[in-house]
Amino acid sequence: MELYKWTGPRDQGISILASSPNSRLIYLVDGEESTVLFEAEAGTAPQGFEAFQILNAVGDINDGFYAVFNNIPVSEEGRELFEERFQNRAGKVEEEPGFAAIRVLRPLNSDTYIILTLWKDEESFTNWQQSQAYSHAHAKRGTSDGIDKRPNVFPRPSFVKTYTR
Repeated sequence: MELYKWTGPRDQGISILASSPNSRLIYLVDGEESTVLFEAEAGTAPQGFEAFQILNAVGDINDGFYAVFNNIPVSEEGRELFEERFQNRAGKVEEEPGFAAIRVLRPLNSDTYIILTLWKDEESFTNWQQSQAYSHAHAKRGTSDGIDKRPNVFPRPSFVKTYTR
């Protein structure tokens, strides 16, 4: 499976929705910026959409109303280590109240992976960030065992982008 993502001005996002009325497109907004998502079997990405291979999927992305895109640039030599870390994750986020879905996305045409989580609302995500499960999931960050301390894995800082439905 692949996930296709388009990002741009709200009016263009609305035009994409209008041109595909029978599709299961997800339309998300943040101010004047919008993102359109959809999942499909592997194929050619539609014009203007980024394509990602779904490495891990839990839940239905259509159930979420608050989306968190953790964008993580990963070097070519760091890909195997990075993917292994997410293949062996504890999976605690799925047990959190308000959790809707997670997608671990491998970029097909860039170096930036996306860890996409969808939530019932922003409060559910904030509660997850303050939970023991979150602390457990990120316990190695900043330590000598953490992937963030390994050389040549992350060529640039990661960044988070949020949207609502």
